[in-house]
Amino acid sequence: MEVNAALGFAAAGAISFAAIGGAMAQGKAASVALEGIARNPAAADKLFTPMIIALALIESLVIYAFVIAFLIKPAVG
Repeated sequence: MEVNAALGFAAAGAISFAAIGGAMAQGKAASVALEGIARNPAAADKLFTPMIIALALIESLVIYAFVIAFLIKPAVG
């Protein structure tokens, strides 16, 4: 029972750190892209696609952590 509790805390910690880190990284990426567009509106088309790709890659890392958190914590029942 103690091992299951430790695994539960490990899973919760993994997903919470991943969610916080992902949110901060996405906020920073969007902020820098919008700042670049504000400085040079003509570059909006060139900044938009790399920003969307970066946001997707950041989100995929959070989803990987979510999957690993479920793999760490076995089903209790």
